[in-house]
Amino acid sequence: MENQRPLILVSNDDGIMSKGISELLRFIRPMGEVVVMAPDTPRSGTSCSLTTNEPIHYTLVRKDVGLTVYKCSGTPTDCVKLAFHTVLDRKPDLVIGGINHGDNSSVNVHYSGTMGVVMEGCLKGVPSIGFSLCSHEPNADFEPAGTFVRDIVGRVLEKGLPPMTCLNVNFPAVKELKGVKVCRQTRAVWENEWENFAHRNDTHYYWLTGEYKNLEPDDEQTDHWALDNGYVAVTPTTVDVTAYGLMDELKSWF
Repeated sequence: MENQRPLILVSNDDGIMSKGISELLRFIRPMGEVVVMAPDTPRSGTSCSLTTNEPIHYTLVRKDVGLTVYKCSGTPTDCVKLAFHTVLDRKPDLVIGGINHGDNSSVNVHYSGTMGVVMEGCLKGVPSIGFSLCSHEPNADFEPAGTFVRDIVGRVLEKGLPPMTCLNVNFPAVKELKGVKVCRQTRAVWENEWENFAHRNDTHYYWLTGEYKNLEPDDEQTDHWALDNGYVAVTPTTVDVTAYGLMDELKSWF
């Protein structure tokens, strides 16, 4: 690897063949030495899950100047852990998840395998960014996001991020982006989450589905408002989930 250039580790949850990761590589390849370790098949909705009941395997897919690509049989988090343990010759300067096909704003951040990549990178002390486009179309148009991806990556490589903090970046699926909004996570819930699917006269089969309900649709400080209004939503996200505001009260209980 070319040690004088920034080392960027990339993974995703849509799998090694997704358009999103290919477009991400096109955007960032000139910015550093890029190593990819991505799932061999889609692993959406896996959050930070790990493979613990069987071994996982990785394979070299491609090796060019400045770009090395591997596929892995594990989850997105497995991919990051395995890359650190096996194929990287030094600690990366940046970990990137994405670009995801689908919205990872609001409460979706908790389910996202893309953000599982980012959380793992953050836990390993590396500045980390998740990129997502609010479109599930396999051939979605990522081009409007390119300039913003390069700008955000460049700024994080230059300035870094605070310990235990990462960035969750979501793009609306529009042709022209109005700019960037730094936002907080929207309060929301998923409702009607299961659809019955009778199988061979057994009615106990269900497909996961759901309807997203925004509990604060008019709050301009939230990520979902930004996306609904054509802005790139950048949400600083911490992996320390301690409720510090409750600690003093709990101490009084005990």
